[in-house]
Amino acid sequence: MECVEINPAGNFDSWESTKLWELQKKPISDSLGQKLLFENGNVRVWEVVLLPNERLPFRKSNADCCWISMTRGLAISRANNGKITLIRLKKGDTTFWQSENDPTIFDLENIGEQLLLFHIMEFKSVGTESARFEGNHF
Repeated sequence: MECVEINPAGNFDSWESTKLWELQKKPISDSLGQKLLFENGNVRVWEVVLLPNERLPFRKSNADCCWISMTRGLAISRANNGKITLIRLKKGDTTFWQSENDPTIFDLENIGEQLLLFHIMEFKSVGTESARFEGNHF
């Protein structure tokens, strides 16, 4: 995966007015994907499928997450701090991000010519469960 910052945090000058309006005025979903594939007491597994030129509206991530790209492609993601990132994906790319009790708000837009498919694992127990098992190796 290759990520290139195309707009720095704190700068909203290059944002489209419709995206700014959406971020500021529309309710923001807590669901990280379009479809919930699995849920138990520890994790939710979401699916995101984006056709070329399709966009996942702004979402709020309140927990530690991991996502896996099931396809290759090209996307743009905007964050609530103004940062815009261009993302070049390869099949199998995986990323983990920690919430650190600070929600992340982002969108994802497929700007490539191929379908994008992601699986996102949202870990419900932030910090406490992972700390309890830290250092245990099976």
